[in-house]
Amino acid sequence: MNDFSTISIEYLKKITSIIGSVFLLIIFYLCFEIYVPVNPASHETIVYTVQKGWGDSDIANNLKQLGIIRSSYFFKFYAVLSLKHSGLQAGEYNLSPRDSIHEIANKMANGDVIRDNVVILEGWDVSDIGQYLESKGICKKDYFVSLAKGHEGYIFPDTYEIAKGETCEGILSLALANFDKKLTPELRAEIISQKKSIFDIVTMASMIEKEVRSLDDKKIVSGILWKRLAIDMPLQLDATIVYITGNAQITAKDKLINSPYNTYKYYGLPKGPISNPGIDSITAAIYPTKTKYWYYLTDGITHFSETLDQHNAAKAKYLGR
Repeated sequence: MNDFSTISIEYLKKITSIIGSVFLLIIFYLCFEIYVPVNPASHETIVYTVQKGWGDSDIANNLKQLGIIRSSYFFKFYAVLSLKHSGLQAGEYNLSPRDSIHEIANKMANGDVIRDNVVILEGWDVSDIGQYLESKGICKKDYFVSLAKGHEGYIFPDTYEIAKGETCEGILSLALANFDKKLTPELRAEIISQKKSIFDIVTMASMIEKEVRSLDDKKIVSGILWKRLAIDMPLQLDATIVYITGNAQITAKDKLINSPYNTYKYYGLPKGPISNPGIDSITAAIYPTKTKYWYYLTDGITHFSETLDQHNAAKAKYLGR
């Protein structure tokens, strides 16, 4: 091998080494810009809003101005490289200088917005839910009541995780979809086999929800109420009167109110559900427990009676009347 060949090989090795080093430096620099935050030790967190219609350039420039990222260019570069540039979602995010470009872009691409919990309790009616949503600043009570008209009984009680800024329409849709999910095909088939309708079951469950607490008691009360309906005996439930008047205490005069929800005045099921029942009450309405009981009352504990005389004696003993 001549000297020229030796020099050429050595030269190529040096060039290759330099190119390799430069390449590694570029990779290191890219990784540093994308994966290392501005201030890993920062304790600052801000609520950052991505406006509707904003693209990666708008977001990148704004983040740079706020000091959340070092370079708007590398944010845009990473967003395009990772194919996230067209999927950055509007909303409010918790961001900090300790978040890297990689973390921020992924958070926005995944729609990991600030979330809140909405808790709808078993037995609440649409008015109760509307009052609660108003107290959380989501929408006015009257607006929700009008929005939920016709949906009483089907707004499934549960804890819903919602994005900040979620609307009452969105919450109502979540709760109605949850009801459809909870009423499984097996439960629907059982309702059909009993020649009942979902409306009948939900209406019954809504009353059971307001009357007693434990699943065992609910099943027994369900059995009592279905028996009363079968022989055209009035249901005579205080809970339906409370639904009409909005007052926890009822009077003899209240029982004469002319309303299709008055189960003292009218026979059969009331016009519709009086609350939004949970799954235990729905299950109890579908699977009642058969007993010899026809009456019940509760003072925190449910007391069952087979005859009206026994029931009156129980009222005198436990309720003082």
